[in-house]
Amino acid sequence: MFDSLSDRLGGVFDRLRGRGALTEADVRTAMREVRVALLEADVALPVARAFVERATEKAIGQNVLRSVTPGQQVVKIVHDELVEMLGPDTAELDIGTTPPAVVMLVGLQGSGKTTTTAKLAKMLKGKQNKKVLMASLDVNRPAAQEQLATLGTQTEVATLPIIEGQQPVDIARRALQSAKLQGHDVLMLDTAGRLHVDQALMDEMKAVAEVANPAEILLVVDSLTGQDAVNVAQNFSEQVPLTGVILTRMDGDARGGAALSMREVTGKPIKFAGVGEKLDAIEPFHPERVAGRILGMGDVVSLVEKAAQSIEQEDAERMAQRLAKGQFDMNDLRSQLAQMRKMGGLGALAGMIPGMKKAQAAMASGAVDERLLLRMDAMITSMTPKERAKPALLNAKRKRRVANGSGTTVQDVNRLLKMHQEMSTAMKKIKKMGGIKGMMAMLGKGGPGGGLGGLGNAMGGPELGDAMGKMGGMPGLPGKGGMPQLPPGFENMVKKKK
Repeated sequence: MFDSLSDRLGGVFDRLRGRGALTEADVRTAMREVRVALLEADVALPVARAFVERATEKAIGQNVLRSVTPGQQVVKIVHDELVEMLGPDTAELDIGTTPPAVVMLVGLQGSGKTTTTAKLAKMLKGKQNKKVLMASLDVNRPAAQEQLATLGTQTEVATLPIIEGQQPVDIARRALQSAKLQGHDVLMLDTAGRLHVDQALMDEMKAVAEVANPAEILLVVDSLTGQDAVNVAQNFSEQVPLTGVILTRMDGDARGGAALSMREVTGKPIKFAGVGEKLDAIEPFHPERVAGRILGMGDVVSLVEKAAQSIEQEDAERMAQRLAKGQFDMNDLRSQLAQMRKMGGLGALAGMIPGMKKAQAAMASGAVDERLLLRMDAMITSMTPKERAKPALLNAKRKRRVANGSGTTVQDVNRLLKMHQEMSTAMKKIKKMGGIKGMMAMLGKGGPGGGLGGLGNAMGGPELGDAMGKMGGMPGLPGKGGMPQLPPGFENMVKKKK
């Protein structure tokens, strides 16, 4: 997301950073380019103009121009202004009222309300242990109520039984009564939409809100519609007491104009972002993290959270015990690779790590094969249980068998074995340093990032490799909330397309 805007702003700030001193003219020229970049990203004109005026006023202050690092200071000012424009704080769902707390989703037809209703319900059930009831008030779109019932089955969330011919206000009243009687914590109301905003739709939303008295009225808009999404939000906010916005299809939005304009135009916070089609592909909207991604600063906090969610507790405990003994076989390596795949693969990881713009570009251009992790897994599964436990058994004949069985080459198998050997050596060193406690102390000091550094060299050259190496591999012990370390020697497995 925000790829085109991020690239444009990155070029502007790279030029600023390359200069030892800045004049007021330099800053104003850069800010004009920022304004053009925002407009090209489909940000509303008044929003872009106000943003640039505020940022310019702060950036031409004497404290910035006389700073030792004026370019970095300007980047920080733009970052802070982006956070302010997106909303200074992460907006939480207000469901602390007397149960059931009613969450009402509104929006145009096709914006993704029904799927988003199920995503939110699943999130509330799984992460906050809430008992949720979903009800569809959409009697206009064919099979809309059946669709929500199907999603309820998939997410294991209760849905209100369908009664043919019942009108939205009556359904809302019945849902509220049912939620109270059955002891539900949250009631999700999926309302009807239209192809465009009309007064009949608004009147229906007002009538439902009057009956249900919702704690939250969330507008669901498709971020890919850009400026149209902002106009829809403005129309809704004028007639319905919205409490927040949910942007869907954010993962496909390279420009980001809807997200950047929404808060300033409507005054309503963006609370969630839909980032995929799966029912768990929704995440809270964190303005500071989004601003960091736009400016190429990465999103380490989200990366660590994603890792913590992906790591299975039993696997983590088993791995921790083996690490304490300095043990690391092919089964352990396969477990680490599986964790990386659960987190979205190489491309998703690159997008969250600071200084990884070159790596992202390599992924996007196809210079690095995203199927690398799958090929490595195929090689390991082609080994016998004894070979996985003791890779030294793999002689030339066995290597050929593994290569044939996995659709790879003997050279690929050799690279995998070399990577495992380097990682196994690292584990033995960790044991000598005092096991897990020693490793944690080392990581706390930004300890070795050999795997990441080597991967960076392979993907983006020495500069990127050095930056990634200094990060210490970003690992954290399995089960300790950190991401799995990219193993030493991983760079040798990266295949460049010819």
